Amino acid sequence: MKLLFLTIIICICIKVTKAQPGAIGQTEVTEWQYGKAGAVSITYDDGSRNQFTKALPIMERLKLPATFFVITGGIPGSKYQGKFIGRPVKEIIAETATIPTNEQNFLERCSAAGYLGYKGTIKYVTKAAGMYDNPKRKDRAFKVMDTVYQKVRNGDFSPGYQPCDEYLQEKGDAWDEFRRYGAEGYEIASHSITHASMPGLDSVNIVYELEKSKEEIRNQMGEKYTFSTEVPYGYENERVMKIAYTIYPALRNRMPEPWLTELDRPSKKTPTVNTKDYVQWQRECNTHAPLPLMKAWVDTAAERKDTWLVLVIHGVDSLGYEARPSTMLDEYFQYIKNKEDKVWVATFGDVTKYMREREAAKVSNVQNGGKIMVTISNSLDKSMYDLPLTLKTYVSPSWKRASIVQRKGSQIVTIKKDNKGAYIEYQADPNEGEVTVAGV
Repeated sequence: MKLLFLTIIICICIKVTKAQPGAIGQTEVTEWQYGKAGAVSITYDDGSRNQFTKALPIMERLKLPATFFVITGGIPGSKYQGKFIGRPVKEIIAETATIPTNEQNFLERCSAAGYLGYKGTIKYVTKAAGMYDNPKRKDRAFKVMDTVYQKVRNGDFSPGYQPCDEYLQEKGDAWDEFRRYGAEGYEIASHSITHASMPGLDSVNIVYELEKSKEEIRNQMGEKYTFSTEVPYGYENERVMKIAYTIYPALRNRMPEPWLTELDRPSKKTPTVNTKDYVQWQRECNTHAPLPLMKAWVDTAAERKDTWLVLVIHGVDSLGYEARPSTMLDEYFQYIKNKEDKVWVATFGDVTKYMREREAAKVSNVQNGGKIMVTISNSLDKSMYDLPLTLKTYVSPSWKRASIVQRKGSQIVTIKKDNKGAYIEYQADPNEGEVTVAGV
């Protein structure tokens, strides 16, 4: 009986001395920018012309940001065009007459096949690369290569070079326009030089497609736009991803963060029980997705605290893969706009930066003479991770408003309340000095 009584006393003491949630000065980084309940990124693949002439004006009108993954080689004025890095293609063509395609020579042959000097070979590359990405279909990929090289030897193709359809659909795009869109807050990002089917390429040609596309964007747009990429066709091939991550900080294909659950485009799962801080939920706005379903995706992001909805759009108004009418996109974007009180609509790059900054953040605070001094820091590269974080600090319930002062400037915010107490939300830059919070 005495032992039981002593245990109760100890438990009561622990409970009393433990810091209470909502205590004045307690500060946290909100899950999403501006304290929103979820995040939405609108992304476009391929850079087809109607994305900019039909869809972009709708987003400009509604002031919605987006990310455009563009094929850099298809834009006039680009320095880097598609080519094969390797030995002379005539040697490879000659060898195919006596040596069948196999595991040892497939990647070289597939890498070269689009640049043999004949039109119509690219579609064989695309087909073979997709098969090679599936271990059970590799033998079929070898046969596709044997077929295209036999046709070349037989003279079945017309001389010349013919890129893929996605490349050709960029006709009319211009770097001058892209620079203007960038100044408006749109993210112009890489989708390789030629929309290459990278599981079928050897390492040196993968590096060329990704590295030179990045260099093109850096030269045309600036370093800021070299953060994100999407490897064409949404491939998550391990070999390709390993190379791509040495070149770009963020891949829409894959984000192997320990604190992120990924539900990619082919996934049939929905964000239900999630044991990690965040879930990235990619959904493709294609002809198989009716508008009510697409709206329900946004509702899910708005209702949960952890969900980042990444929308993938290709064709617009009959131009491009799985094209959707701009009238439908107008209604959909208005629906997203009307949810901005709950969801943070931002580019793919900005959401990635915010999550990484938040996960790496260290926050501390002290109270001094009625003021709260908050320090926020992280060890990330400041030249790349430059997005302000949203802090939530609990304050005295007697305050009506609060003054926020940091090195870069000041702001006045209103007091809010939740079941823990009175609090404020405000923007702060990591590693930019102490934040002084005071009642006004």
